[in-house]
Amino acid sequence: MNNKLTKKDIEELQKEFDYRKGPLTMEIAHEKMIAAAHGDRSENAEYKAAKSNMYDNYRRMGYLMKMIRSAEVIDDVIVNTQGANIGDKLLVKFEGSEDIEEIELVTTLKVDIFNNKFSIESPIGSVLFGRTIGSIVEVESPDGNYKIELVNIHCVHP
Repeated sequence: MNNKLTKKDIEELQKEFDYRKGPLTMEIAHEKMIAAAHGDRSENAEYKAAKSNMYDNYRRMGYLMKMIRSAEVIDDVIVNTQGANIGDKLLVKFEGSEDIEEIELVTTLKVDIFNNKFSIESPIGSVLFGRTIGSIVEVESPDGNYKIELVNIHCVHP
């Protein structure tokens, strides 16, 4: 499955990849070389830390490249002019409750469930994406399905 990302998301990923590939890799290699000069590598904590940093950097670079190559690029300005869109803040009401909650639809890179930012690929985001005010949708969840009503949309796009 390809992650749906905006051009801006991909630019941010590429910028981080370029930094990690160039300056950060050189910095870690330098730290590793200095630590190796301290002698016995089997008991050299600085060398082991630098080596661990190097592997962490390579792993992150692999992740970034995978995200960039497998991304499905979507237009971040007008994806769906009729309904809920990326960046919009939605007021939703859960079935059986009078409480109204605000959630924001975002791409995979901006997910922050603690701040109610849900990906358009998540169970709740995918059923709300493109919906209009008054829509009642069913969300599939491992804890059981539930229904929510889209009460209002605060658009970020004109």
